[in-house]
Amino acid sequence: MALVEDSTTQSAYLNDFGVSCTSGGTTAKAILEQPDLVLAGNQIVSTDYQLTAKVSDFGTLISGASITVDSVAYTVRELRKLDDGIFCEISIQKT
Repeated sequence: MALVEDSTTQSAYLNDFGVSCTSGGTTAKAILEQPDLVLAGNQIVSTDYQLTAKVSDFGTLISGASITVDSVAYTVRELRKLDDGIFCEISIQKT
């Protein structure tokens, strides 16, 4: 049986694991990840905030754009499309 990826399956993934995000007039779900990075020979711990979202929702964001994620303000650092271009990964920093 072939797996069919459509807007319903994509939305189910984000609805299960995502949080509410708003930028401009767009509000949609995205998955927030907050992995820590150890830098400078274990002297500094930094958090690298990343969103996984649908390109159709937030794929036009540019560096410096504002986005609110789960009621917290962030600024976009960069955006990269993933795999087949349906989803994107957005690097963000707290404002």
